[in-house]
Amino acid sequence: MENQIKASLNMIRAAGTYEKSTTLGEEVNAFVPFALPPSTPSIDPQSYVELNRKAEMALARLSGVSGLVPSVDWLLYSAIRKEALSTSQIEGTQATIKDLFDEEAGLDVSNTDDVEEVTNYIAAYKLVRENLRDTKGLPISVRLMCEAHKLLLNGVRGTGKQPGELRRSQNWIGGTRPGNAVFVPPPAEKVSGLLSDLEKFIHVHSVGGPAVQGEEGTLPALVVIALVHAQFETIHPFLDGNGRIGRLLISALFEDMGVLPEPLMYVSGYLKQHQVEYYRLLSGVRKDGDWESWIAFFLEGVCVAATDAEKSIVQIATLVAADRRKLLESPKVNAAAYRLFELLPMMPRFTVERVRKVLETTFPTANAAVKTLEELGLIDETTGNKKNRSFSYSAYITLLSQ
Repeated sequence: MENQIKASLNMIRAAGTYEKSTTLGEEVNAFVPFALPPSTPSIDPQSYVELNRKAEMALARLSGVSGLVPSVDWLLYSAIRKEALSTSQIEGTQATIKDLFDEEAGLDVSNTDDVEEVTNYIAAYKLVRENLRDTKGLPISVRLMCEAHKLLLNGVRGTGKQPGELRRSQNWIGGTRPGNAVFVPPPAEKVSGLLSDLEKFIHVHSVGGPAVQGEEGTLPALVVIALVHAQFETIHPFLDGNGRIGRLLISALFEDMGVLPEPLMYVSGYLKQHQVEYYRLLSGVRKDGDWESWIAFFLEGVCVAATDAEKSIVQIATLVAADRRKLLESPKVNAAAYRLFELLPMMPRFTVERVRKVLETTFPTANAAVKTLEELGLIDETTGNKKNRSFSYSAYITLLSQ
């Protein structure tokens, strides 16, 4: 596929220019990308039209199966956390989905620093979603990304690297020093202007923008998102956290451009699985102007991620329906036990005290509800203790861990 895409190019395309910059006493060639969309030549629609169709169909199927569960909030709860984990793991964190659930349940976790980085991403993502859904909120913009960045780096690695602020110094990627870096992003004084151009490109293609989807010559939404992510990573506007904010931007654009009404899938899982190829193709855009191969990879990732999310929803719906049936067939079940069961997909790790608070009931009632679900084999006690016990909706967590 990649060779066919390259063969479709009529000429070599430059994606930007190089400018001399100095950092840590070394002179380097910093790459300054041209504004989007790519030109001279423009992107050949034949390089993406079929992959884009398949990705759009996969997204349509995903939207359709979301009705299999009683509450879309269940799906959002798990999808956002899996996205947060995957995007953070790309940057080296070692947290797991169980660690995240334990932290939310108030249980002890061993790798608190890694878990905090993941929870920061969730907070940043929620901030962006709330703004986009509020008529008075910020649109996708440099200002909103800076607000998200401030939350992302709050109290974790990178907290001393200007959280919420565009960088004021030259950075570099790879290598042991600027002089042998794998890639040197644009000089700091260019960042604001480049982001302004990127913001304009996004707004032109957003819902209600001048570019009307379907008109001849208009880029499909998924192709626009692929372009925006690569451009953001090339600009590398922050001293730390660029990858996570860039991937958060993907999720935000999916919703903002009407591609997926709810963030039901996690593209970062695909990018993590193919991390070497992910970085290689971003590099190919800068070195060779090969936007086509990057776009093809991104569209394939969307298709795979949407299909995986669809399968996951079906599995979750099947599991919960079977467990609910078992619950309703039992003569032991009371209202508290049933209410607790309906909370499990958004509270898969818990203590009796947490149940008491969430159900707003007494400790004996909460304890009895937990005992009912345990006796039916729906949940497991995980400590083996008689006191300070914790419980797990293990089958559900196993599904989300796949």
